[in-house]
Amino acid sequence: MSKTRLVGKSVPKIDGITLSCGMPKFVEDMPLKNPLCARILPSPYAHAVIEDIDTSDAEKLPGVLAVLTHKNVPRIVHTTAGQGYPEPSPYDTFILDRKVRFVGDRVAVVAAETPEIADEALSLIRVRYRELPSVLDPWKAMDPGAPVIHDEPEAYHPISAKYDPQRNLAAEVKAVAGDLAAGEKEADFLVEGTYHAHYAQHCPIETHICAGELDHNNRLVLYTSTQVPFHARRITAQALGIPLKRIRVIKPRIGGGFGAKQEVLLEDLTALLVLTTRRPVVLKLSRQEEFLSSRTRHQMFTTMKIGAKKDGSLTLMDMKVLSNTGAYGSHALTVMSNAGSKVLPLYRCSNIGFHGKTVYTNLPVGGAYRGYGATQSYFAQECLIDEMAEKLGMDPVDFRLQNHIRTGETSPIFKALGEGREGNEMYIQSCGIIECINLGAQEIGWREKRMSVREGRFRRGVGMCSLMQGSSIPDIDMGSVYIKINDDGSFNMNLGATDLGTGSDTIFAQMAAEILGVESEDIIVYSSDTDMTPFDVGAYASSTTYLSGQAVIKSAEAVRAQIFSVACEIWGVTSTEGMELREHCVNLSGKDPILLSKIACHSLYAHNQHQIAGNESHITKVSPPPFSAHFAEVEVDTLTGAVRVLKYVAAIDCGTAINPRLAEGQTEGAVANGISYAMWEQYVFNDKGRMLNPSFNHYHIMRTCDMPEIKTILVPTYEPTGPFGAKSVSEISINGGLPVLANAIYHAAGIRLKEGPFTPDRVLAALKKKGNG
Repeated sequence: MSKTRLVGKSVPKIDGITLSCGMPKFVEDMPLKNPLCARILPSPYAHAVIEDIDTSDAEKLPGVLAVLTHKNVPRIVHTTAGQGYPEPSPYDTFILDRKVRFVGDRVAVVAAETPEIADEALSLIRVRYRELPSVLDPWKAMDPGAPVIHDEPEAYHPISAKYDPQRNLAAEVKAVAGDLAAGEKEADFLVEGTYHAHYAQHCPIETHICAGELDHNNRLVLYTSTQVPFHARRITAQALGIPLKRIRVIKPRIGGGFGAKQEVLLEDLTALLVLTTRRPVVLKLSRQEEFLSSRTRHQMFTTMKIGAKKDGSLTLMDMKVLSNTGAYGSHALTVMSNAGSKVLPLYRCSNIGFHGKTVYTNLPVGGAYRGYGATQSYFAQECLIDEMAEKLGMDPVDFRLQNHIRTGETSPIFKALGEGREGNEMYIQSCGIIECINLGAQEIGWREKRMSVREGRFRRGVGMCSLMQGSSIPDIDMGSVYIKINDDGSFNMNLGATDLGTGSDTIFAQMAAEILGVESEDIIVYSSDTDMTPFDVGAYASSTTYLSGQAVIKSAEAVRAQIFSVACEIWGVTSTEGMELREHCVNLSGKDPILLSKIACHSLYAHNQHQIAGNESHITKVSPPPFSAHFAEVEVDTLTGAVRVLKYVAAIDCGTAINPRLAEGQTEGAVANGISYAMWEQYVFNDKGRMLNPSFNHYHIMRTCDMPEIKTILVPTYEPTGPFGAKSVSEISINGGLPVLANAIYHAAGIRLKEGPFTPDRVLAALKKKGNG
């Protein structure tokens, strides 16, 4: 890689100052004229039919302008999963339905002059339910005679995928490479176990919110906190049965997403209320509603069997997954598929199997969540890798170093298993996992601490895990970028990619400025407006830098070529050979530099007038994985079961870190997210399927006082298919929390935890069972 000016440098975020001053506008800050407040009536039952609904008293209440139920909205089946078209998720959802399928499912929505009037109106809606038997255990969802959750005739899957709602089967995938029976027979040692990755919520600071109004052309304008503006526009138009051209979606600043806002949850209701009332409307979920009614991490049970020879080589990796999608099938197929496709290729093995099922239950709905299936199944794989190392008498570090995939190698799983379909053949072209493991082990003091004595009440231990993920969805996702020059030599860059606070607008400005010979602040970035920016799939699947970054490079290079062409006119030369862009000028040996402002004015006002601009797109053909090694030190109180995380090390290969400080921030945020999930976060349900702890008073997320020392180590590699050698960084490090802490707790106290979170009562129960109580 040639030397760069801006790429690889920790330049300040282009919106950093304005954000710190509270200036950017979020959805609630949009200047709507006299907006109505919308509220949703949730279902109190996990499974019921609405036999009658009377809204007359609510409609009579002064200040109420609209009440919507299943009786007066379009009945068009769709999915809420913000994925590429056709979506690889079942069409099993209506705007409002005559049947409710989980506690918190929406029954009706009102729009009123004030929040107080809206709440009172909800209390005046009379609903007669006929409660139905429910299924709350995913292991029983497909039992003969189990309640059928989706018995509506309209439900279907828009792609060729196994789907049987009459058996509560939302998705099923099988993939085999090699001979599993032979791999098991060949093994000298076998380890097997079932690991349970539990429900969790994304907990964005800003809950789901959407505001809408009619513009002067009678078009719907939706301001929404979304990761997927273009998908939100398409799905909203589909659900309402109106032309897509009538809708404009704008994403303002967003207060966190983490996958939850890859869902199209509120746009349909907001749009209907705007069309019904002809007034601006704001619909925002409360924190309780965010827990109950938005989206969660898919609860998942991963059963895995691993075989190895005495020399430490792997002979078998066989994974079986049962995933709980809850009441609707959003991302049901793809999250379950990723549990295998992003995990199993990490180690070299000739005999690999994957069998996944996703089932419906009458519990909250799973969706996209950072890690997207890999988080759940890494728990099983990396704990069992540790178990196998122990059986072999090998250090877990050495066992992984012997078996992980390397540059130039492939895995049969790359081809056999993609996201809900067959994958793409791929060879690893960049891999820094050796350096990640060695540097992480050194930072945590691995060799010394593995040999330390563990006795007494407080026992310390260290654990590790290895990880990989992906970068975009090959042959599916596409991003586009438009760049034009201004009279003063600055540039406008319009792109559909969605900055969630991750800093993508900043790194795209760095990339464009690198090519165009200017500074980041000379690039005026405008993103995520379906009227004004070119198409992009949005922020998900670890695709933003890797996918949309390539579109930035292509557009900047197209603009650069046009700049050089104008320079030829000014200099009176015929060849652009030897021309360079640097310091806001076109430079050529033997010629006086030409300022970009002069180039721009020449193109705009001279005889050959034209706009210098580039509009390019990019689609990926491979999904090169970032690699990471995580290490943690914990202290277990064997009297109370309390676990303290003392230190956490994440060494990560994300290719070229376009902005190292932002890459470190993404890693540290994901690490904190993963620790919080492993240690504290959990949904508590009663026997009726109602969540009992839908608030931060009782749903514990990591606090500042819980934060251990975190050390991030960026391991540079160069990915030839990525922009300036970059790969993804944002998701991978959430996957380490469960396995690395479980392995560290085992090293400290000798107990193998197979279900999270690792709360004191769970740890104490395991200690007592072992006999250490």
